[in-house]
Amino acid sequence: MEMLIKELKRDIAKLNVSSENLFDLSDDSLDSLYSVYPFNKFEYIISHLIAENILTLDQYLEVRNAYLRRNKYLYVFEITAPRTFGETWAQRHLNEIIPELERPSKSFDKNYSGQYDFWLDGISIEVKASRAVMRKSGDSLLEKALSVKSKIGFDMNFQQIKPACAKVFVFIAVWRDSIKYWIFSSDEVKNNQYFSKGQHRGNVGEGQLWITDKNIKDFENNLVPVREILEAIKLKARV
Repeated sequence: MEMLIKELKRDIAKLNVSSENLFDLSDDSLDSLYSVYPFNKFEYIISHLIAENILTLDQYLEVRNAYLRRNKYLYVFEITAPRTFGETWAQRHLNEIIPELERPSKSFDKNYSGQYDFWLDGISIEVKASRAVMRKSGDSLLEKALSVKSKIGFDMNFQQIKPACAKVFVFIAVWRDSIKYWIFSSDEVKNNQYFSKGQHRGNVGEGQLWITDKNIKDFENNLVPVREILEAIKLKARV
């Protein structure tokens, strides 16, 4: 987003200020512009730049394609319902890249009662997901979404974790341009220094795991490339 704004401001500066057709594209006017999806300040700026022959259609398509390349996972930040993101998207995403994972049932595990998400050759697996967003309130997730190379401080909070409910945990972290995967055994989660027990009063054994820009390097030993997730799950099950 920062790069797009920089590019558009550069093009706005090229406008002929004496043009009778020039619309007010100042920051104050754009910030006060009433927007309803999909009409917002960006399409407002771009349409005027094209009308004033600052941007050609081909140049606009280049800007658009570059933005899409830089923000290929930004759509994930559009998911506002926590359960839809944490369960529906995250579980489907992991199953798409690791099709060997089975949906659990009592035919695999007679004690199964919904306490974990996947089954793999005797291994119970729980999936948790979070998104990297800047530390400030008042903006939407889309506006707070960060690049993996950003120097801005971020928080990721993996919630409702019950280490006793699965042998292996897969933590999926989403940036607007990257996805990272951390694989933990149940004991590694339970004994992790950043695992905070007692997220909800009365939920014994439940907690949350905080990953931020300040501690993310402490998780490097559990970071796994996407092509090695399957083997990492099998390895962690033996820990």
